[in-house]
Parts: sequence; structure tokens; C-alpha cells
Amino acid sequence: MVWTVRETAVGPLLVIGSGEGLVCVGFRADPETAGRAVDSVGRRLGGTPVEDARPLAPVTAQLDAYFAGDLREFTLDLDWSLITGFNRRVLRELATGVPYGTVVGYQDLADRVGEPGGARAVGTAMGSNPLPVVVPCHRVIESGGGIGGFGGGLEIKRSLLALEGVLPAPLF
Repeated sequence: MVWTVRETAVGPLLVIGSGEGLVCVGFRADPETAGRAVDSVGRRLGGTPVEDARPLAPVTAQLDAYFAGDLREFTLDLDWSLITGFNRRVLRELATGVPYGTVVGYQDLADRVGEPGGARAVGTAMGSNPLPVVVPCHRVIESGGGIGGFGGGLEIKRSLLALEGVLPAPLF
């Protein structure tokens, strides 16, 4: 496993890759936060990630293109090892079924994976998403049109939705 931190329009992002693909993306990746996340992923997957940006160049190139407004669909191999069961089903549906520039409601996403009444569970799945931005949990909103929550913070969610043309760009 390898990791690096990449400066982006929403602040520093931690990216961790395994032999299977991208395994983790983390917001607000200051050195302390990044260190804790790298240690946690290493413990969960039984290894010690090393800092090395070179193997992650395809990931960082696609992230750079996304934040520049030049990429609408990630084509990265993903390692789903950090997520299982219902959460994995929901996140896979989100990754493949909710394209750039669109949004989906929590309940709509629950319905898509065959769990009527599962809106709250979808919210939990969004909160446990180890691959935000690439698996676009920022595209999930409340059924009444409210923005909902976001593990990276609402300012980052608003920025990502503005980048994709869903919301107007923040004034400040």
C-alpha cells in the first residue's frame, strides 16, 4: 500500500492505494490527520502503507482533472476492502448510477438497492464512504431538496456540487 497527500481546490486530500486500486480518500489531510488515517487503513488491511506518490500518479492526475473541471467520470480501479454489505451495495450503486452533475435522494438510493425505507441507512453508508469524491457521496441530498450531511463538511459538499454545476459557486 502507498499513500500521498495532494493539494486540491477543497484542501489537501489523502489518497491511499493498494494492489487492488484506490482504497481511501481523506479530506483535510494535514500531517496529523493523514498519519492517523494511514495507520488506521494499515491496521484494517494488515499492512503498513508507505508514502510514495509515483504509483498514485494516475489517481492524482484524475483528481487534478476533476477539480479543473476537465473530468466527469473517474476510471480508476477501486479497492472496496474497507466497506462491506449494505454499505458496499449502496456505494457501488452511487459510483455507477449517479453521474456527474446530478443528485439523488437518500431514499431514492435506498430504493435502487432494494431497501425501501432505508434512507437513514443510506446516510450511514455515505458517512462511512472511504472513497469520497471518486465515489461521489456529495451527490446525495435530502428528498426535500436540502443539502443533507457530508463527512468532509458542508462547505466542501457545496464546493463539489458547485464544481459539477448543481449549485451556484460560493460567493466567498
